[in-house]
Amino acid sequence: MPGLYFEEFSVGQTFQHELRRTVTEMDNMLFSNMTLNPQPLHIDRHFCETQTEWGQPLMNSLFTLGLMIGIAVTDTTVGTTIANLGMKEVRFPHPLFQGDTVHVTSEIISTRESKSRPDAGIVEFHHKTFNQDDILVAECLRHAFMRRKPA
Repeated sequence: MPGLYFEEFSVGQTFQHELRRTVTEMDNMLFSNMTLNPQPLHIDRHFCETQTEWGQPLMNSLFTLGLMIGIAVTDTTVGTTIANLGMKEVRFPHPLFQGDTVHVTSEIISTRESKSRPDAGIVEFHHKTFNQDDILVAECLRHAFMRRKPA
C-alpha cells in the first residue's frame, strides 16, 4: 500500500495531490439521493436558476468534503490508517459547481504518539480543496489514527 506510516509524517510537510477531478451533475444527484438529501440547492436546476443567487445547483457540501479526503488518501494514508478520529473547522468558503475541476493540498499540522497504543500515532492534516481558478472551495482539519512502521 502506498500510504505513509506515522513516522513518515513531519510537521509542515505539504502534499500537492496530483489527482484532479471534474465534478458532475451525476455526482451531485447520486450523492444527494443516496444520502436522502432533498435540498433543492443540489437537485433542482429550475429552483436554483429562479430562486437563488447562484443561478445553478451547488455541489453537495458533504460530497465535496468526502472528495477532498478521498483525493488526499492516495498520497498519504491508504492502507496505513487505523481510523479517522474526527474532522473539525470544516468550511466551504466558496461554492463548488457542476463542471468545476478540483485539486487538493494537505499540510501536516501536528503529530503525536498514541498514549494507549505503542503501534500507532495521531496525525493532524489540514486539507484544502481549490477549483480550477485556484479559489478555495473547502477545507478542514482532520485527525487520523495511523499505524507505525512494523518492527
